[in-house]
Amino acid sequence: MPSDDSAPLAKQVLSPLAECALDTERHVASAGWDQSPRLFAIARNSDLLAREPGLAGQLRGADPSAYSTVEQEGLPQTSNIESLLRQLAWPAEVDGVALALERIVVPPEAERDLPENPEAAAEALAAHPDRADVRLLVAVLRDGESICLLRQRAHDTDDKVAVGKDIAPGLVHALQVTLDD
Repeated sequence: MPSDDSAPLAKQVLSPLAECALDTERHVASAGWDQSPRLFAIARNSDLLAREPGLAGQLRGADPSAYSTVEQEGLPQTSNIESLLRQLAWPAEVDGVALALERIVVPPEAERDLPENPEAAAEALAAHPDRADVRLLVAVLRDGESICLLRQRAHDTDDKVAVGKDIAPGLVHALQVTLDD
């Protein structure tokens, strides 16, 4: 039966990656706004338990075939997430990666006549009256499956999170490259 994309997420059958991404996005959202980028390794629960038996309490009752994320703490501060991602590589035990980051979105006309100085341009965009603050969570697996979630500060509820595959194609590609052998 084809899925009805307009149906609430709770009524749709979600892939293990989508379930994991939604759980991770809600975890990130619980810390509020104005966060630095957050990076997560994705691993299948059965593999996590085999490698880290100490996690049995945290994963009690979890589906062994589902995925969990493990936050990578100590992510260096950067103004260019793409350059940071180019330096990353994941061991074979990691099935995927997820990244949560906040961005400012403005209408296309707001980008005209920006100052040449990048800091001044960023300040001009941040002060724009039509700006929107958003948080992206992008998750990818080694097999190429990906999902993107977008939460707007102005509509900050779990039922208003947009879900799609093509929300941030450049970021999907950049994360996929970190998983290449």
